[in-house]
Amino acid sequence: MNIQRWIARREPNWQRLDALLKQVEKKGLKSARAGEIRELASLYRSVAADLARARTQQIGQTLIQSLQILTTRGYTQIYQGSRRQEWRAALEFYRWGLPLVVQQTFPYIALATGLFLLGAVVAWWYAWQDPTFMSLVVPQHLISQVRDEHKLWMGSIVGVEPLASSSIMINNLSVSFGAVAGGITVGLYTTYLMVFNGLLIGAVGTLVGQNNLAYPFWAFVFPHGALELPAIFFAGGAGLLLARAILFPGKYRRGDALKFYSFQAAQLVFGIVPMLIIAGTIEGFFSPNPNVPDPIKYLVGLGLFVFLVLYCNRQRR
Repeated sequence: MNIQRWIARREPNWQRLDALLKQVEKKGLKSARAGEIRELASLYRSVAADLARARTQQIGQTLIQSLQILTTRGYTQIYQGSRRQEWRAALEFYRWGLPLVVQQTFPYIALATGLFLLGAVVAWWYAWQDPTFMSLVVPQHLISQVRDEHKLWMGSIVGVEPLASSSIMINNLSVSFGAVAGGITVGLYTTYLMVFNGLLIGAVGTLVGQNNLAYPFWAFVFPHGALELPAIFFAGGAGLLLARAILFPGKYRRGDALKFYSFQAAQLVFGIVPMLIIAGTIEGFFSPNPNVPDPIKYLVGLGLFVFLVLYCNRQRR
């Protein structure tokens, strides 16, 4: 093989690949046109073959190193660069996409919230009117601990924070995913979960109120509840979206309606997961911490909730 002739024939490809890579490295893959991206991929494969030939023919070490650097740069942009684009897309979704889908699906989220509040009000009313109602919703050992010992149960978390935090996350994720999947039961299971969780929080709130433990109880609930409860409402809204697609597809065919509303529901799920992870961490490590004053816990909970409201109302200019 005439090395000089081979280099002269192949060098324009190397220079063109170097020019394309400089453009992409400086401005990102999105700056390249479709034709340039195809050319970039083709030149990368071509130069990789040239590198293999240069090594086989034992052409000068300097040229081999130059081709090695060129192919490494090409690989980084074509393969790892696409991963960076995916990360950018994920960040863009959490920056603007999630607030938009929350705004678009707000009626369903509001309905799920209303079902929860209905359960809470019903439990509060019946728990005050009929003492036996409490035992239908709240576990008996919690009732005994609050009424007989005048103690809350959160102290059991102290000392086993990592285990408690992971267990809380798993439980909350299970409830939320159940609420989403409950949409395929035309929303019946989603409705049940929303109302039942409302009944539970209403009954427990009444129990601690009757025994003068409301202030420390809500101080425990506020920090993580500011994210945990809205996440569950988002999950309920996602389940009701699926139920809407099944029951009232509107102008769509039922299959197309399911695709459309399932996409919105999936976007809500992507928002739910980080919210519940953060809430579980707070509930495991911060909320039950006896060294943190209750007023600070209330302030943290209020701050998180205000931040969430402002975030969900963001609009791209």
